[in-house]
This record gives sequence, structure tokens and C-alpha cells, in this order.
Amino acid sequence: MKKIIYSILISAFIFSCNFESDSAVNQSFEENSKTMQALLTSYANEDVDYSRFSEDAVFRGTLLGAPDTIRLDQIKAIHKDFFAKYDVKHMAPFNFLQGVNPETGESDGSVRFYYDMQVTNSSNGKSVVIPIYESFDFDNEGKAIYIQWYCDWTASISSLE
Repeated sequence: MKKIIYSILISAFIFSCNFESDSAVNQSFEENSKTMQALLTSYANEDVDYSRFSEDAVFRGTLLGAPDTIRLDQIKAIHKDFFAKYDVKHMAPFNFLQGVNPETGESDGSVRFYYDMQVTNSSNGKSVVIPIYESFDFDNEGKAIYIQWYCDWTASISSLE
């Protein structure tokens, strides 16, 4: 009988530890999703809130001829040039998905999402809708530290000229 009671208590303890861990990850994901919404809104308004990125942030995307790693200061310059020529509109509400640690397969509070962005050349009025997948990993302070995007960005933007 004692073995059964001990087994139940140990199981309950292990379950409560996992639950607390899952709860912390879910809370982190919720906070990081709010950060993502703010970043996407500020991007569409051409006023990116760069304070939401770590100074050590690494960006990786599918830009023809781009280096494997792009740093925050380079992204700021890219955005400045981009906003001088193009306008952005997000096509639908965002459906943020919880990411996982690639080594463990466990949820980790990172944020992934698919969306469509309409980009319009402000000088000639041509538009294109670009389907995009992005993922954002966050540091312990809740700042984006590793950012990836996948889309046919180069060809899509070229079509606007």
C-alpha cells in the first residue's frame, strides 16, 4: 500500500513540475506573440520598434546575394531604403504558432507564423502579395534574437519595377 501511495505522490509531483514548466513556456509564448504583433504593426507603419530586438540579433532570410547572417544595424539600413520606396499592408490577422527547440523538440516560447504581405511601389502603384513564413526566437529578456524568413522576396520586389 505504501508503494502505491508513494508512486501516486511521485507521479503527482512529476506532473506538477511538467505543468509548471509548460505553463511558463506558454506564458513566454503569449508575451513573445504580443511582441511579434507590435513589431509587425510597427513595420507596416514604417516605424519599426527596434528596441524589441536584442543588440546581438541575427537575421537570416532568402534574399538573393545576401550574406548568411545579417545584423541589426544592417536591417535598419535595409528598412530605411525599403520604406523610402515601398508601402506595406498585412493581408489578414496573424495566427502565431508556438515553436519548438530544434534539438529537443519541446515547446520553447519561440513564435512562428505564415502570412501574406502586400507590398506596393509608391512611385508606380504596382503591388504584389508575398506569402511569407517567419520564425522568431527570443532571449531571456523577451527580445528577438534569431529571426528567419522564407519567401521569394527578391523576385517579388523585382516584379514591382
